[in-house]
Amino acid sequence: MDYANLSPVKFRHLVRQGQFTGPTSGYCPGYTQANLIIVPQADAFDFLLLAQRNPRPCPVLEVADVGSRQLHQFAQDVDLANDFPRYRIYRDGQLVQEVTSLDDIWRNDFVAFLIGCSFSFEAELMAAGIEIRHITEGVNVPMYDTNIELLGAGKLQGQMVVSMRPIPGSQIAKAVEVTAAMPRVHGAPIQIGDPQAIGIQDLNHPDYGDPVTIMPGEYPVFWPCGVTPQNVVRQSKLPLVITHAPGHMLITDVINQDLK
Repeated sequence: MDYANLSPVKFRHLVRQGQFTGPTSGYCPGYTQANLIIVPQADAFDFLLLAQRNPRPCPVLEVADVGSRQLHQFAQDVDLANDFPRYRIYRDGQLVQEVTSLDDIWRNDFVAFLIGCSFSFEAELMAAGIEIRHITEGVNVPMYDTNIELLGAGKLQGQMVVSMRPIPGSQIAKAVEVTAAMPRVHGAPIQIGDPQAIGIQDLNHPDYGDPVTIMPGEYPVFWPCGVTPQNVVRQSKLPLVITHAPGHMLITDVINQDLK
């Protein structure tokens, strides 16, 4: 079956049935992909405030009703407990489990946040003639912890996570132009060409995802990343937080053009 060109709803059904558990970059091109963070209602306001204060790495697309596994805006026929290929469960800041379903852990006080994902602008970059190396190489996008401090909120604090894509020098201006037009999915790059300036020591050892090849004449270009909440979770040591596994997104019914 050609999974890549399925409709979002059919793709979500495959994920829900456990038939697809991998990274989602390159699938359902043109449709918005989303990161996830789920917290108990007692911690939801702090997270919403954190996201409002840090919109580049944490652009909120939608917030579900308390206890609800459904959405109102970004997808119909959706189950937030099963439609991400993989989830991570954190307790007291420690990653304790990675699962493909939240059926056994779901609670009626959970609040789910959809966060914009840079996978959503990759189709736009490719349409502009810019290669996306991790798609070419069939791996997950490399992501790195940085020294860029977030504006804290309540118990929540931490540093930004960024995703990296190698871009030829002659195409960097176009990449900036294309992504700056999509602020709801992280917008323009936050750093170009100097990983050490944001605390990244070794591009070959990403903190999340996989390393990719950087060719001669290419520069590492860094965008704010929706994995940032996972860094915050570790440092803030909340009793229970659930996120998507990096690179394993929800594919929504909204087209990327609608986010411009």
